[in-house]
Amino acid sequence: MNADEHGFKRLMILLIKNGTVVTGDASFVGDVLCRDGLIEAVGVGLTAPADAEVIDATGKLVFPGFIDPHVHIYLPFMGTFSKDDYASGSKAALMGGTTTLIEMCCPSRADDPREAIRLWKSKAAGISSCDYTFHMGVTRFDEGTAEALRGIVAEEGITSFKVFLAYKGAFGIEDAELYQTLALAKELGVVVTAHCENADLVAELQKKLVAGGKTGPEWHEPSRPVTVEAEGCHHLMTFAEITGAEVYVVHTSCIPAVEAVVAARRRGVTAWIETVAPYLALDSSYAERPDFEGAKYVMSPPIRSKEHGDFLWKCLADGTIDTVGTDHAPFDFETQKRMGHPAAEKCVGADLKPTGKAGNFTMIPNGIPSIEERVKLLYNEGVRTGRIDLPTFVRCASTKAAEIFGLYPRKGTIQVGSDADLVVWDPEWSGVISQKTHSMATDYSAFEGYQHHGRAEVVTVRGKVMVRGGEWAGVRGWGTFLHRSV
Repeated sequence: MNADEHGFKRLMILLIKNGTVVTGDASFVGDVLCRDGLIEAVGVGLTAPADAEVIDATGKLVFPGFIDPHVHIYLPFMGTFSKDDYASGSKAALMGGTTTLIEMCCPSRADDPREAIRLWKSKAAGISSCDYTFHMGVTRFDEGTAEALRGIVAEEGITSFKVFLAYKGAFGIEDAELYQTLALAKELGVVVTAHCENADLVAELQKKLVAGGKTGPEWHEPSRPVTVEAEGCHHLMTFAEITGAEVYVVHTSCIPAVEAVVAARRRGVTAWIETVAPYLALDSSYAERPDFEGAKYVMSPPIRSKEHGDFLWKCLADGTIDTVGTDHAPFDFETQKRMGHPAAEKCVGADLKPTGKAGNFTMIPNGIPSIEERVKLLYNEGVRTGRIDLPTFVRCASTKAAEIFGLYPRKGTIQVGSDADLVVWDPEWSGVISQKTHSMATDYSAFEGYQHHGRAEVVTVRGKVMVRGGEWAGVRGWGTFLHRSV
């Protein structure tokens, strides 16, 4: 045993034996030997010293640690703040088998980018139990932005940007700023991730619906229809084609949005597609639930009707869609989502601020807490139903994100020299998702009562066991910031 830079004791040698080892392109029954936080050997019949910890994975699956490429832990948004911090958020991630988070750093248009990334990093340093990095939000582009972003890439090792073609006046950028951001990204060799909707169309549709008395959460999706998302994707692709920048479309929800990106790929645009777990496990009927329950399912772009979810699954199977994230944005139902309730003034909660007007769906904080459930949902809705095979499961939940965002082969695979981030998965275990047992800080689960098979039995981060027997065994602050290079 020895101590790392955090002062924690960690196991020097770990041997996981007799499991079915699954990577993004292969599987075999064998062993994984870890030493000093790295994978030392992968094979059959491996041995370890007498003082090594040996985990028998017979009958179980051994995956590389999963990577969530799209989360919000610290998020000032729509007049409130997300509920999780890195203590609860990283624990929840690990309990679900996710060992690396890529968080969106989302400054407002008034914030200095360098100060913003320092703030976001401070929220994780010494607190996160899993490893982490960031996409740097670009919410304006003025005379000082290019210099600031160059420094963030070179000094902080953050090699991906984030732009919003939505939330005008808050995070959203204008077309000239989009062009300048993509041109700089091309020069620096970084990837630009993008929320693709047409902000002006959303604003006009919202005004029309609210003026017509259509104010409940069920009207959130009609205010941001699939054509609005597809137009945003087409818009981004045009700018990417002109600048030559590499782009990554986040939380893609529908058929025409995917088709817009695929059409650009045919023209030579380098574009990756992400979807998120809620789109794969839920449909638009959830946001239509009565008594304001639908507010629990308000996110942007919205959850679509079933045919779109079915299409997304097919695109995962054939590789059209590259990754599955969460867009984890956790807000309480009772004291935050109800900001959009007509009787919000009467609700009790420190997060509710008087608005002087009746609530409507445009005031509901957007987001669904899902960081803990992504892998369970993907396994049950994908692998167990036969929609995707195990290597595809690993690719879209881990390997591809590592490759796109400069973490491979340190993360996202099981090979000699990689970080010893491993998940021993028990496919026979069964349970029920519930707010009563999850580790996220929210007062509800969007998947309450979901019966699932399989769980993360053992989870390691750089060789340290953080989950054992499906129970928390981790320590606060074990996670480290991942400095990336282009």
